[in-house]
Amino acid sequence: MKLDDIRREYTQGGLRREMLDASPITQFEKWLKQVVDAGFPDPTAMVVATVDAEGQPSQRIVLLKQLDENGFTFFTNTGSRKAQEIKHNNKVCLHFPWHGIERQVIVYGEAKPLPTTAVAKYFLSRPEESQLAAWASQQSRPVSSRKVLMETFHSLKSKFAKGQIPLPDFWGGYCVVPSKIEFWQGGEHRLHDRFMYQKQADGTWQIERLNP
Repeated sequence: MKLDDIRREYTQGGLRREMLDASPITQFEKWLKQVVDAGFPDPTAMVVATVDAEGQPSQRIVLLKQLDENGFTFFTNTGSRKAQEIKHNNKVCLHFPWHGIERQVIVYGEAKPLPTTAVAKYFLSRPEESQLAAWASQQSRPVSSRKVLMETFHSLKSKFAKGQIPLPDFWGGYCVVPSKIEFWQGGEHRLHDRFMYQKQADGTWQIERLNP
């Protein structure tokens, strides 16, 4: 296989300044709806990039669970690597790779912990198996085998067989408050269209075109 021969043209349309909404959140919602309507799998999947105390970046895919003018919300085990890195440095980057429609969105911002009431409300809305999985997994820590993990899962299933599954004290969520959001549309001959929204001191957003 020759990796340098793998390429394709981007032909699904350009992006112009007059096509953009003044609010990047509104613009994001428009694009997300188009991805959902097109039937692409995992439309809310996003890469979350964090940095550890030594400056080593790490990435993982999580699901966007809420979106409003405050920012982009996801939930996780607070003992996980991502949560520990956010505790050290809450500046994160989100990436939505919507290859099927030749688009990407990149969000730069700060991850703010959600209040327990918001975390509990979402946790209780999850399927029971997902709630149990949150209890069973010591996320990012070594485990000797899948068998051990499943034994823990089934043990917890028996323990919580009657009544509501409680919120683990090691489970939380974050709202990524954006300072910059980039919208990328693939273009012919690698002349892609890129627009960056940057938040101003007065709360408005400045938009500028970037070179591809």
